[in-house]
Amino acid sequence: MRYFDFEKPIEVIDEKINKLKAINSEKNINQIETYIFKKKNLLKKIYSNLDPWQKVQIARHPNRPHTVDYISSVFKDFVLLAGDKKYGEDRAIIGGLGKIANQSFVIIGNEKGNTTEARLKHNFGMAKPEGYRKSQRLMLLAEKLKLPIVTFVDTAGAFPGKDAEERGQSESIATSILISLRVKTPIISLIIGEGGSGGAIALATVDKVIMLENSIYSVISPEGCSSILWRSSDFVKQAAKSLKLTANDCFKFGIVDEIIKETPGGAHRYPSKQFEIIKEKIIENINELKKINIEKLVSTRNEKYINITK
Repeated sequence: MRYFDFEKPIEVIDEKINKLKAINSEKNINQIETYIFKKKNLLKKIYSNLDPWQKVQIARHPNRPHTVDYISSVFKDFVLLAGDKKYGEDRAIIGGLGKIANQSFVIIGNEKGNTTEARLKHNFGMAKPEGYRKSQRLMLLAEKLKLPIVTFVDTAGAFPGKDAEERGQSESIATSILISLRVKTPIISLIIGEGGSGGAIALATVDKVIMLENSIYSVISPEGCSSILWRSSDFVKQAAKSLKLTANDCFKFGIVDEIIKETPGGAHRYPSKQFEIIKEKIIENINELKKINIEKLVSTRNEKYINITK
């Protein structure tokens, strides 16, 4: 487990617990329980008073559950669908069909990867045009099959490389947003880690945007903001605060519709609990959206984003 600077007291307690467990004595059981209780209280205290930069760090934690983790733990019978039928397959965006109970969904999400090999394979979750065109294809498929769409957002942004620009990066993002506004089926989006710039908006132009408590959503990263405004990387903490990128900030400004609480310690410490909460939220929100007339739903979706951009 990787510990942040503000988690040093937790690291000390974990080291003591591990030492006591290694001894494997009945006498140590009570001590271990005491330390576990102390750890829970400390986590609650620390995680109830996080600043924006600390939340940025948590959103990027390497052990934080990714799209593939949510797909494998929340959905059943997942069928992977690949390619954009124009250029190729972009593994930075994963898409396919899956079920919760008897309800089928089209699922689309950014995937960063959780090992060095996986991160390279998924290009650190930064999609190229073919990734966004794949998401467009899947959204239109969902409309044709009359299936609701669930998207998982976790990206620092779209890939900024020369090859992506040559193949129409900005057009592919814009078209993804356009199709999201027009597609006649319920759509919800869950921001599970980072939501960066247009690369995130392409998957988060939906009926309901739901954001995990320790996730972030912003037009630019704190590092990028710091380098532009202060011409230095030394002001990331100030930039994170100024960007208003936390879940509470985004909810306050009407950018997201709901915040999902995380167990003190974060989703990376208690992933199984987070999976159950996410599953319940998906069912709850989709059932709510399915009650709305589809023409009204699409109209309301468009009005929502027109109001945001004003």
